[in-house]
Amino acid sequence: MKPGGTTIEATSPAMPHYVAIIEDAGPDDAVSLWFPDLPGCISGGDDADEALENAPEALAFYAQELIEDGRELPPPRTLDELKADPEFAEDLRKHTAVLIEWPPLTEATE
Repeated sequence: MKPGGTTIEATSPAMPHYVAIIEDAGPDDAVSLWFPDLPGCISGGDDADEALENAPEALAFYAQELIEDGRELPPPRTLDELKADPEFAEDLRKHTAVLIEWPPLTEATE
């Protein structure tokens, strides 16, 4: 996976999703993944595949914490909406963006 504004769609079109940004620091460093719409919600792994695999679990833990605090997940913004946000536009140009389904598919919903 190459940085530089790449977008990978890892969802089915009917499912809602959150945009996540993958930051690959280099071959000897861990890969981090974070959600612009969910401050503090991060995932990681030894490589991009592992960070992506861990992302739904990070989202689930984040959602659980919000629910326990009496709050809800904010609605996800589209990739175009995030590109228009100056806070995230540069990150989206420099790193890979992926779409993470929420809620994640389970055997019951597949």
